[in-house]
Amino acid sequence: MSAPDKHDPATVADTTWAVHGGNAIDPATGALRTPLVLANSYLLPEDASEVSWSDPNRLVYARNGHVNQRALESKLAALDGGEQAAVFATGVAALHAVFFTHLRSGDHVVVSSVTYEAVWRLFAELLPERYGIEATFVDSTDLDAVRAAMRPATRLVHVETIANPTTAVTDIAAVAEIAHTGGALLSVDGTFTPPPLYRPLADGADLVVHSLTKFINGHGDATGGAVIGSHELVGKIRGDAGVDVGGMLAPFNAWLIMRGSVTLPLRLRQHLASAQRIAEALDADPRIAFVAYPGLPGHPQHELATRQFGGRGHGAVLAFALDGDTAVQNRFVNALRVITSAVSLGHDETLIVHVAAGARGGDEHYPEQFQRYGHLRLAVGLEDPEDLTADISNALSVAFP
Repeated sequence: MSAPDKHDPATVADTTWAVHGGNAIDPATGALRTPLVLANSYLLPEDASEVSWSDPNRLVYARNGHVNQRALESKLAALDGGEQAAVFATGVAALHAVFFTHLRSGDHVVVSSVTYEAVWRLFAELLPERYGIEATFVDSTDLDAVRAAMRPATRLVHVETIANPTTAVTDIAAVAEIAHTGGALLSVDGTFTPPPLYRPLADGADLVVHSLTKFINGHGDATGGAVIGSHELVGKIRGDAGVDVGGMLAPFNAWLIMRGSVTLPLRLRQHLASAQRIAEALDADPRIAFVAYPGLPGHPQHELATRQFGGRGHGAVLAFALDGDTAVQNRFVNALRVITSAVSLGHDETLIVHVAAGARGGDEHYPEQFQRYGHLRLAVGLEDPEDLTADISNALSVAFP
């Protein structure tokens, strides 16, 4: 066994790499952490006549690349088991970067029919209308349906590890085989299952995308997105979508996310354990119409999720609804005193959002109970689980007086 080296991710555990990965002692001051560098330009060599001003691999101009970006990308690439990472201003910018770089007019894409709303609109409206890119939306948990949707012009299959918001789980290894057999790339949105919970690249995905805003930052104070994969695929994304479209992550946000990522493996343990406990409590309550969470034995992909995520957990986001109308759902949310009513997920605080039936694009593809009741999306945070379950219990009493 190799001696542990904090600068070599192959020799240390995830928790150690999360602390030290991408970090370097500042040579000017001796500071133990890579400092926040707000400069937007870097000193050119004495002979700058042949320096490319658009080189993403050289410190020239912050839109192309900067100190804090490089540090974060180094950490994220290794944490996800990839060769290279590219970071962007938001998770949606990272998703768009994949599609912008690797698709052309006339290409066909297979997309999960339950997907993030921005992805839904990109493939249902914007990319087809403006660039002639055609998309087929399909239930990605149905491998035969994915296989049947492939065409000679299919260049990309895009899925989520755990679908937002239905929590359906896609078999990444199986879909990767289908995509590659058809000559297409597989991109996976892994926001709900960040490493070390799951690494889609290890199961054959070509690119994995994260909203860094969520679990990887973990503190609700910075937005960002990342794409991780091979040097070939990600390098092209950095050059095309990063440099020439200009959606690069700002130095301060990169520094904040780098700081937040240090505790990611430790935070995930609490997120996952508390989510499992809350899902089980809700599932046992007769006032709850349904609970969608892969950690429950009744979930359609429970066995797949347990196998695919290696028994480490089943995510920290669940969807449920009270057995009542919109007024009942709202009474419940407004009675919560620990849990906060707000969008987003992966924060230190637990967040809940009430989404009415029909409020999101493509929800005709959602399970029947989502279409009937709408849903409450609960993103479990780091509070004491006793406080969270007590808060839910009290709010249920208010919703059903």
